[in-house]
Amino acid sequence: MSDIQTVQVNLEDRSYPVFIGRGARHELAAQINPSVRRIAVVTQDGVPAQLIPEFADLETHTFVIGDGEIHKTLETVQTLCRSFSEAGITRSDLVLGVGGGLVTDVAGFTAAVYHRGLGVMHVATTLLGMIDAAIGGKTGVNIPEGKNLIGAYWQPQAVACDMDALLSLGERDLQCGYGEMAKYHFISRQDLSLLPLGQRIARCVQIKADIVASDERESGQRALLNYGHTLAHAVEIATNFTMPHGVAVSVGILYAAHLAQVMGRIPETRVQEHYDIVHGIYNLQTALPADFDSAAAITSMRRDKKALSSLTFVLDSKDGLQIVDGILEQDLKQAFDALRSRQG
Repeated sequence: MSDIQTVQVNLEDRSYPVFIGRGARHELAAQINPSVRRIAVVTQDGVPAQLIPEFADLETHTFVIGDGEIHKTLETVQTLCRSFSEAGITRSDLVLGVGGGLVTDVAGFTAAVYHRGLGVMHVATTLLGMIDAAIGGKTGVNIPEGKNLIGAYWQPQAVACDMDALLSLGERDLQCGYGEMAKYHFISRQDLSLLPLGQRIARCVQIKADIVASDERESGQRALLNYGHTLAHAVEIATNFTMPHGVAVSVGILYAAHLAQVMGRIPETRVQEHYDIVHGIYNLQTALPADFDSAAAITSMRRDKKALSSLTFVLDSKDGLQIVDGILEQDLKQAFDALRSRQG
């Protein structure tokens, strides 16, 4: 299809294409290894059936998982593994995740552990999945102590960001994607809002692909993709995941800006630029929940999977985003005060 854009994630013998555009799902058939005989489609009830591609001459089994973070668990993975076994899925077959970030995380992790690893592809059906979750090989599930604390790096063989899916998304789902999209403004230090949506998605994919190619296992630069996420995950846990991920990220981005200012890394004018993008461009929420417990959030953030030897944040500076550890609790508290002062 002439309107399909392709971004390559370059990881030597594990490199793969990401197709972006309307009907991108139809590009996956040509990427399937000839040895594959069965496709295990992992999806959810809310995903339109027409977004699941058809593969001629391949036996297809569909497995539906629950909606919501409460289903992003080891129990769901175990259920899928048992169902795969009952269906005769073997190591030479293929898992296809069709859905948003929860689906691609769970499908990818199940593919990584079933028979010690089989191939996986994704059709991302949400804006969040297209620009973040489906790309890069990070997979995982939650436990009560934190989000995505159990997982594996397992790269897909191809990803389709099918923009047909965006036509059926509600405002809540779009906000989830916009929160992640906002972070790319700060990673790239570019105003991405000047691009049409399709090109903007492709640009976000390219930014992530370049970072993943240089740091697949998050030993350095890849952590920049977590801008705003340290507080965001704590907010999600505190609200029992009733606050959408992208909205939580938007609040986390603003909190990180205030923390950077408290630590003398950026001026007030740069903090205002964060508000201009998060709220001005994407019209995202900028407020913490009314009953948010900052002390409990600090405890939660210490357990975050990105923490190194101490509490770790991705913070802005005059030279761009940087990974900073050894954050002082008094600075965290002062940043919470600054964020709340802007909510009134």
